[in-house]
Amino acid sequence: MRKVRKIRPICYVEWRVEIYFYTSKKRTILQETYPYHITARSINKEYFMIDKAVLWSIFCDYLFLVKYGFDVRIHSFVLMDNHFHLILSTPLANLSQCMNYFMREVSREVSRNNQRINQTFGGPYHWCILDSYSYYLNAYKYVYRNPVDANIVGDCENYMFSTLYGILGHERLSIPIEEDTVLFNGDVKHNLQWLNKATPEHVKWIKSSLKKKYFRFEKERSTGKLVLDEDFVF
Repeated sequence: MRKVRKIRPICYVEWRVEIYFYTSKKRTILQETYPYHITARSINKEYFMIDKAVLWSIFCDYLFLVKYGFDVRIHSFVLMDNHFHLILSTPLANLSQCMNYFMREVSREVSRNNQRINQTFGGPYHWCILDSYSYYLNAYKYVYRNPVDANIVGDCENYMFSTLYGILGHERLSIPIEEDTVLFNGDVKHNLQWLNKATPEHVKWIKSSLKKKYFRFEKERSTGKLVLDEDFVF
């Protein structure tokens, strides 16, 4: 039986001054229309100092809580050795409030499990707005391909610490994600083949585009033209 974790409620108010504030480095654009790609790394980019299965359980618990506590829409989530990727939408335009709570409480729970007082994350989360469907598809594929590109697994669907693994029925998924209209649009086997096929150059350009406030492809210095067409999907 899975151990029930004691989770601090969203309405909890504490008199102590917080040492770390997980606000984004850049001024957050709050909007309710488009999904965000969110990522954050561990301190010093080192591996999270906790068993990965336990860490996954912690992330699952707090993703469940922010889903219903902040009324966000979770589209995908992947936990890596020293960072995570998350795609979510905020119908209430409350990304800052949601992520500040999420990052703070995950960090506290990790520290409690480690019996350490060190900071868990190396800094603020990074966000990118996906303001077209083709941009969303690129982010979706990039997130689920992360374990493949890191040479952890050969195929996206075989990575345990991903919502893809759960929605395919390999394991019970406690993260309440939205209906996956990409994977289950047509032939699932064909869509998995699409996920597992990519060139290193395309992955590089997608990664670069996700570092901007709005997903945008780079321009060639010599010509000023986009390296990839705006509607390109890798």
